[in-house]
Amino acid sequence: MILTQEDIEKRVSQARSLHRAGFNCSQAVFAACADLYHIPQDQALRLSASFGGGIGGTRSVCGAVCAMCMVEGLRSGSATPGDLDGKKANYARVQQLLEQFKRQHGGSVICAELLQNPANPSCNDKVANAARIALQSVRTAPLPEN
Repeated sequence: MILTQEDIEKRVSQARSLHRAGFNCSQAVFAACADLYHIPQDQALRLSASFGGGIGGTRSVCGAVCAMCMVEGLRSGSATPGDLDGKKANYARVQQLLEQFKRQHGGSVICAELLQNPANPSCNDKVANAARIALQSVRTAPLPEN
């Protein structure tokens, strides 16, 4: 499967719709991407449920950012014990994605800081941006065949 820019924008729209429907920011981002890795939507929604509101409503790391990192884990994470090179490569990629998000949102990934900054877009826009960043990263690697 090849992920086109049109596919990315449809999934970003899906993430926005999920968020507007009442799912938290993490659920909206992760559920819009999870089927690419053969994770059913109900499982994706449950798996990401605890990360909303800045991880369990604590206003720490933004839930949309957490989901973005989870998607990157599906893309570039290692499932091999002791794979230090794989771990380093994944961490480096996650750090790049975090920097992209920070550039768009006043230098932070912390929910409380994002909410307090009047220059930041709405949470729905943060959901869209995190989904787009995650999906652009997915676009750079082969997806599993159906």
